[in-house]
Amino acid sequence: MNQNTDIEIRGLLDNMTPITLEEMSSIRLMNRLDTKYVASKRQLVELLKLVQGKYYVQQINGDRISPYRTTYLDTDEHVMYMLHHNRRARRVKVRVRTYLSSGDLTFLEVKNKNNHSRTKKKRVQVSSLEEGMKSDAAAELVMKRAGLALSDLHPVVQNHFERITLVNYGKTERLTIDFNVQFHNFETGNDRDTGNIVIIELKRDGNVFSPVCSLLRDIHVHPTGFSKCCIGMAMTDSTLKQNNFKLKLKQLEKINSYV
Repeated sequence: MNQNTDIEIRGLLDNMTPITLEEMSSIRLMNRLDTKYVASKRQLVELLKLVQGKYYVQQINGDRISPYRTTYLDTDEHVMYMLHHNRRARRVKVRVRTYLSSGDLTFLEVKNKNNHSRTKKKRVQVSSLEEGMKSDAAAELVMKRAGLALSDLHPVVQNHFERITLVNYGKTERLTIDFNVQFHNFETGNDRDTGNIVIIELKRDGNVFSPVCSLLRDIHVHPTGFSKCCIGMAMTDSTLKQNNFKLKLKQLEKINSYV
């Protein structure tokens, strides 16, 4: 069923009007309000049917599904993981992301979330993960935005995933849809994947009207927190404290059980 569903997803994307990276430049939303949803691939098929004629699909080098690789950094004490686990409103993530469909374009990024659920992302371009760890510009950014020395951080978990990016015709919001997520933990050597799970993230500048919210409700998909970094770490390292992620992990198991 998964293979047939993947074919159906690609067919629906082929029917949509494409938008280029250049045309997307006006809606980068680097200072934004994020709302996350967790769904199944079957629900993604339903959503793509509903957005036909209402949303563009981002196309890069002829592809409407783009591969990404992200490596998350943390301290030996997993400070950033614990901030999220302990439900601190103010959180920070440091990661190195490679856009595999854009000539392996790579950035070291710092994401800050404040107590109003607003996310700010700052980044510097680096040539690779290894060079990024030595970069003076990256070290300056991490100290300024995370209050940490880059030399005190190390790779903890890496993910590979595929992403669809949709933009409404009014160009007021961006919807990223991640699936086929695979994790590798550098500390334990463990590998896991999320199976049938689809992570949808609505990105908009403030609480503006969102055309997709009602469509998601129609297919019984509702807002919920989800961190690929933290879930990946919890799934691949049983020694980490994860009491506050157990409900989310059970939700993922439940969605996968419907396949």
